[in-house]
Amino acid sequence: MLKKNTKKTFIIAEIGINHGGDINKAYKLINAAKRSGADAVKFQTYITEKRVNKKSPIFEILKKCELSFDEFQKINDYCKKINILFFSTPFDIQSSKFLIKELKVRLLKIASFDSSNNDLISEIKKYKTNVIMSVGLSNLNEIKSSVKKLSLTNNLALLHCITAYPINFDDANISVISNLKKQFPKNIIGYSDHTNGIFVPPLAVAAGAKIIEKHFMINRKDNVVDKAVSIDSKSFKKMVAEIRKIEKVLGEDKVKVRNVE
Repeated sequence: MLKKNTKKTFIIAEIGINHGGDINKAYKLINAAKRSGADAVKFQTYITEKRVNKKSPIFEILKKCELSFDEFQKINDYCKKINILFFSTPFDIQSSKFLIKELKVRLLKIASFDSSNNDLISEIKKYKTNVIMSVGLSNLNEIKSSVKKLSLTNNLALLHCITAYPINFDDANISVISNLKKQFPKNIIGYSDHTNGIFVPPLAVAAGAKIIEKHFMINRKDNVVDKAVSIDSKSFKKMVAEIRKIEKVLGEDKVKVRNVE
């Protein structure tokens, strides 16, 4: 769970809608994420008709990938059984109520697209749960406004995110992480990665990120919706190992004479 003063990075396998609406594939993705060292798996919970207009070019894709509330109940139970944290991004108020009131999740994600969605933020604020919010598509004043509205400075994490799919390495701008840490000292700062590979997330940890979110699939042959920004289980496991190595290299910031000296 979210802890500000910890050396361990909270690593999220973003399953999202890569299950394609198939709960059995969702189980397989959860198992693979668990084996790959993820601390949590994140999904997207929504009612398609409330998320996009029926005339939207992505309506049919989202509808095909929509899981029912009953299926999310089973997924949540399964994650508890194998001891990996389940949480999700709600895209409408009904879905947020379901996650909090019915599933009693301890953590919610607010997508960059909804970081200025006053209705959704007001609903989530009522329950004072742990929240991770991506801050792509937002300027500093907009982020400050959203943080103030949530009023959850002790359990609110902000993820630097470039909301494009995918992005090049030179568009990652992970220097923003240190700026966010200065601007929001009470909040946990992390990084949601949309590069194609595992080069950037460990660098983000070195830059100060305490949360890493990365889109996940089982193998490169999978024909999943978010393939352009997803890494397979083998790459995810390697990324986790690199992050854990960097945590050791970072050590502590106290100035003193070390034992090795």
